[in-house]
Amino acid sequence: MAETGILTAQYVRIEQPVASIGDRMLAQMVDWLVLLAYTVFMWRFITLARLDSLWPSLILLVFPPLFYTLLMELLNRGQTIGKMLLRIRVVSLDGSQPTMGALLLRWLLWIVDGPALSFLGVLVAIFTPRTQRLGDLAAGTVVIKLQDYRRLQVSLDDYDYLSQGYTPRYPSAADLSLEQIEVIRRTLTTPTADQPQRLQALADKVSRRLAVAPQEPSPAQFLERVIRDYQYYALEEL
Repeated sequence: MAETGILTAQYVRIEQPVASIGDRMLAQMVDWLVLLAYTVFMWRFITLARLDSLWPSLILLVFPPLFYTLLMELLNRGQTIGKMLLRIRVVSLDGSQPTMGALLLRWLLWIVDGPALSFLGVLVAIFTPRTQRLGDLAAGTVVIKLQDYRRLQVSLDDYDYLSQGYTPRYPSAADLSLEQIEVIRRTLTTPTADQPQRLQALADKVSRRLAVAPQEPSPAQFLERVIRDYQYYALEEL
């Protein structure tokens, strides 16, 4: 099975198995069944309600199925109903939550990848190491399995404080990428003449990125807490 290593360094090192083409096709079939059930239900509703206007009928029948995948993956951390049942998820190549732009590009390219062009995405996925379709390649995303994580290394110090009833404070820290955590770590551990100013500027940027108000008395303590919360959620998924 292909794998993608998305968490490394001294935090948590794991390899995440890439979702197989079979898993992805089964998830897609589940989603199609969901959309079929929705369409049948909505058609009966329109018929029984005797909606004579064309636009409300089109909006109810066309728009939800059309935007289903995009909205589900945006609002549900990279998962549709089919992906939830198959325990697979769309993530960025660095393991972070994909941006809205990445998911939008991935969704737009389904026109090329999907049934409209004879399932070209399946053919492309067969010949890419991470089973990426064209939309994944363009958006910088990969679909991973959420089961069978293999822990390679966990720092004993990290595991010690996390095993003693540690309670995370900033859940959105889980959406940071490893590269972003590394920037925070380097800023904390690299002494410079202007380090207080750099820490304050970084803390302001991180708090905006996470959409949180820092509760710690200093920028350094806030950034350290973000790193620990990130580690907590990384360990939680093992």
